[in-house]
Amino acid sequence: MEQIRERQAPTTVASMPAPPAGCSPQGVPRAPLVSYAGSADARTISSDLINQLRALEDMKSAISSLQAKIAVAFDVAQRQERAEAGVPSSEQGQGVAAQIALARRESPNKGSRLLGLAKALVTEMPRTMAALETGQLNEWRATLLVKETACLSPEDRCAVDGELAADTGTFDGAGDKAIIAAAKKAAYRRDPRSVTQRAAHAASERFVSLRPAPDTMTYLTALLPVAQGVAAYAALTRLAGTARSEGDTRSKGQVMADALVERVTGTAAGYSGIDLQLVMTDRTLLAGDTEPARLNGYGIVPAGWARELIAAEPARTDQEHYIWLRRLYTAPGTGELLATDSRARFFPPGIRRLIETRDNTCRTPYCDAPIRHLDHIIPWHAGGTTTTHNGAGLCEACNHTKENAGWSTKPLHSNTHSMEVTTPTGHRYQSKAPPLPGYRRT
Repeated sequence: MEQIRERQAPTTVASMPAPPAGCSPQGVPRAPLVSYAGSADARTISSDLINQLRALEDMKSAISSLQAKIAVAFDVAQRQERAEAGVPSSEQGQGVAAQIALARRESPNKGSRLLGLAKALVTEMPRTMAALETGQLNEWRATLLVKETACLSPEDRCAVDGELAADTGTFDGAGDKAIIAAAKKAAYRRDPRSVTQRAAHAASERFVSLRPAPDTMTYLTALLPVAQGVAAYAALTRLAGTARSEGDTRSKGQVMADALVERVTGTAAGYSGIDLQLVMTDRTLLAGDTEPARLNGYGIVPAGWARELIAAEPARTDQEHYIWLRRLYTAPGTGELLATDSRARFFPPGIRRLIETRDNTCRTPYCDAPIRHLDHIIPWHAGGTTTTHNGAGLCEACNHTKENAGWSTKPLHSNTHSMEVTTPTGHRYQSKAPPLPGYRRT
């Protein structure tokens, strides 16, 4: 901190230069000139600012190490408290990671990873922990070392930690790939069988995920065994090559993407017969209003794009193509959903769809995982009713967490649907349903 406190003189910021001709005021201007009052050596100022950045980076690493120690201490304390209360040992750690996540303003899934990282550093990898404390590693690179040694026994992991000796500056100047490679080599030398078994087990972890990308695009990602992944890519590449040779004007990548969608969904449009849950105001749909819409599972989309999607024609006329509209009714001035039209075919009960549309993602604070369970805020066995006010969309992990001893939730009475989560330590966290298109909170 001394480096940060060295200069107490006030700073002056030069005025922004006027944008050049043809550049709008919203364009990115050149960086402002910063000077210290009474200082004439710009090189000294620049050097001091870089020193402060390095000091702050070292502090971030030291704080991360302290958070890890606190997380482990909290886990031990919670287990001791529950052991004294007669809770079976297999259940004593339930909900600990979720509490850590809430305190760090992270999702419960991230909380589990943070607790696992903390336990590994504190109990099995002291030299990596020392490197984190002194700023020689940041939290992410310490996580990489922990991840690449996860298949080892505690004894072997500790031995690898000593071999790598991160606290001696072994990784000074090394990037992420170099650190991963060093950890993999050391782990394989220590226990080749476990590393091989881990690779064999990897095929069971195949999955497909979807995450938003800019400009109303998404990343559809599949983790596959290498043979299947290469075969799928080769098939799409051959199809694109054939289409291009036949005069298709689309690029190779466009043909591959379109073919993937058509083969998976069975339609050229890609969404016929699938409920996309596009939520917009009547003004946006019918009157050309600019109020953005919301696509569940993605987020906010432009009004014009939403109208184009509704009015889109099928890419091929030999396939059926349906657009279903579902009316949603909101309370004027509050944005609270009141009812929904549930007459469309193949849709689940209206109340479930209403809550899923209202909550959009898991309602636990800081968790934006997809909704998997529809849950009573006040449990049914405790007198909770099956209503929209007492319902909340949760991911599977959060739904199980709130059933642990010491956790409680309750709905709050307000214009916008909200709920309060109370953890075993007595800390309270509130969650409000995200605003729907057309509603602005005051």
